[in-house]
Formats: sequence, structure tokens, C-alpha cells
Amino acid sequence: MQWIKHAFAIEDPRSTEPNERQRAIIERLCREIVRRRLTTPALIALETGRPLNLIGAQALHFLSPLISALTDTDGHRQLAEFLEHRGSVDFICRRIEEMEQAESGKAAAAK
Repeated sequence: MQWIKHAFAIEDPRSTEPNERQRAIIERLCREIVRRRLTTPALIALETGRPLNLIGAQALHFLSPLISALTDTDGHRQLAEFLEHRGSVDFICRRIEEMEQAESGKAAAAK
């Protein structure tokens, strides 16, 4: 009967860490969001879509043949695999906020 104790267990969202390839893709994505000053809309979109991040990841897998004609398939697959984890949205939001703070710190120091 020990198996029933973990029958409905879910992963801890704080334990989600991307691998090196996923981290590079996420860094590039977050850097572009901050560079284009889309931090607030991106955070709103991520928080709004949080309950659907697994469905979004599956949609990326479904659209992979179409996307492969336009971009790197491995990067696309790595991003979709990372989004399948519960804490992926938290990680991306944290990273965008950190980059935004660093960018605003640079701008304040330049003045």
C-alpha cells in the first residue's frame, strides 16, 4: 500500500532547472524580450497562460514540422520539453525580471 502514498504526487515547481541547451535558449528569449522592452506584456502573457503551459508545450511539439521549415528544430524541441515542467513559467518569469533589473541598473548608472 506504499505506492498509494505517491499516486497523486506532482513535481515541486521550485525544483525545475533547465539543462544547458535549454538555458541558452531561454536566456536568448529573455534577452530579446528585455531588449525590446516587452517585459510587462511578456510577464502578463506568461502568468495568464500558466495553467495552459503543458498544452502550449504539446502544441509546440504538434507544430514542429511547420516550425522546422522556419527555424532550428532542436531549439524548438528543447523549449517545448522545458515548458512541460511545472516550474518552467516561474523560471522564465524570474529570469526576465532579473534581466530587466540589471538593464534598469545599467541605465540608472549611465545617467
